Amino acid sequence: MAKEGADMTEETEFMIDKNVGKETENVESPGDAKEMRAVILAGFGGLNKLRVTKKAMPELQEGEVKIRVKACGLNFLDLMVRQGTIDNPPKPPLVPGFECSGIVESVGENTAGFEIGDRVMAFVNYNAWAEVVCTPVDFVYKMPDEMTFAEAAAFLLNFVAAYMMLFEVANLREGMSVLVHSAGGGVGQAVAQLCSTVANVTVFGIASCFKHAAIRDSVTHLFDRNVDYMQEVKKISPEGVDIVLDCLCGENTGKGLTLLKPLGTYILYGASNMVTGETKSFFSFAKSWWQVEKVNPIKLYEENKVIAGFSLLNLLFKHGQCSLVKSVMDKLLCLYDQKKIKPVVDSLWALEEVKEAMQRIHDRGNIGKLILDVEKTPTPLMASDSTETSEAGEEEEEPEGDNDSKERMPFIH
Repeated sequence: MAKEGADMTEETEFMIDKNVGKETENVESPGDAKEMRAVILAGFGGLNKLRVTKKAMPELQEGEVKIRVKACGLNFLDLMVRQGTIDNPPKPPLVPGFECSGIVESVGENTAGFEIGDRVMAFVNYNAWAEVVCTPVDFVYKMPDEMTFAEAAAFLLNFVAAYMMLFEVANLREGMSVLVHSAGGGVGQAVAQLCSTVANVTVFGIASCFKHAAIRDSVTHLFDRNVDYMQEVKKISPEGVDIVLDCLCGENTGKGLTLLKPLGTYILYGASNMVTGETKSFFSFAKSWWQVEKVNPIKLYEENKVIAGFSLLNLLFKHGQCSLVKSVMDKLLCLYDQKKIKPVVDSLWALEEVKEAMQRIHDRGNIGKLILDVEKTPTPLMASDSTETSEAGEEEEEPEGDNDSKERMPFIH
């Protein structure tokens, strides 16, 4: 039987004493309510498919933890989910989102290690962009005392993916070199920080030029994504690099393989080049596919190069590698406690501002992670654009006028 939590509506940074909470009577909590706010994706397509609405709260199952959500991570993958460009997406309407942080509100049977009131961060197989989530206990981790909810929501996907690619797949060691695309993004900044924990690692970062001033100190060498970075890298390191981390795909696949040293490793962990507009583009998809250099296994053998793919969510939700991910989390939290790594939060957005937040990612304007802050009050202009709808996602007609003229006013962290 689930153990219901106490009132979680107080300021989240003020935590109740657990021992006192156990001795007092249970009071009515938000968990007792039947509905919650959530971001609903009504159908695959543009930003107008997203709405904040009321929906039924999830029911706690055996082996699960119920979390009162405080912050959610927003990733480029979420844009691809919205457009329907990922393989086998669930049928809409659905609640997007794969990671969140918050407070344990109740725990189901056969769960151990968590108590009501614990501050936690968690992976969720969709449904993260809501006020309440339920997720298996194997996907939940306690937050360090000094970590904020926004930092926790920016920590899981970015740092676990970066760590596993560098150390589990590519075996990063002292004196090696790493080339990372989208160096100003959440994963890119996590890669840069983790590389700094190993002696004499050279990091080549590729990013839009307007981000250079903000991230220049995080990498060894920084290049504009619109220039011939292959020639620039070879000027500095004629023999190439040991590791290439590519979230773009397309023509960058061939470039990355060409830049590899013997025994080097190229890792593809995304395909953002397929997203060129607000809605799915078959032209962009075909162009990206066509530009990928066809890999010849014999050539890999002759040149002593390794090509790999990495999907953290598939590793968790399809391949069942929870114990491996937990061991990585233990190492990452030690690095965090030692103040060697720290999530970079770009900006905070209310649930009702999800369209504007996604547009910022579309524009490749973020440095670090965008966070949906469940408790943040939206600006009036943004709130009016995210009209409340039914769970089925039926939309009200938007007023005529130029929506692009609406002022975007996130809380910049």
